[in-house]
Amino acid sequence: MKVETGIFLGGALFFLPIGIVYGFLTDFKEWVGFPAILMVSIMSAFIGFYLYKTAKSVGMRPEDRVDGEIHENSGIVGAFSPWSWWPIALAGGAAIGFLGLAVGWWILFIGAGFSAIGLVGWVYEYSRGDHAH
Repeated sequence: MKVETGIFLGGALFFLPIGIVYGFLTDFKEWVGFPAILMVSIMSAFIGFYLYKTAKSVGMRPEDRVDGEIHENSGIVGAFSPWSWWPIALAGGAAIGFLGLAVGWWILFIGAGFSAIGLVGWVYEYSRGDHAH
């Protein structure tokens, strides 16, 4: 995780001065780009710090070592549901919600409702029906 940590912490160190220079070049009158660039720096620092702390607690992964073998990283990575329709429902609700930001605020609430239904369905997918455990 050293490489990933370096990339994100390096991004934080890159975007912080870029944001400050951008602010000076626009006389701090442009209130979209300046805060956005600073937020990119802060978010990159958050991710880099998280990866740094995780790397200290987990240790070296096979892909981080020079002598790492492919078979060391084999096995089950996670549980995925290829037959699940809930991600499509959640994406549709999110799309309707983002449409509400552009068209009208009342559409945002409809999208939030659809998103909530999709999220609850996806989370509890293995709690009912044929795949309940």
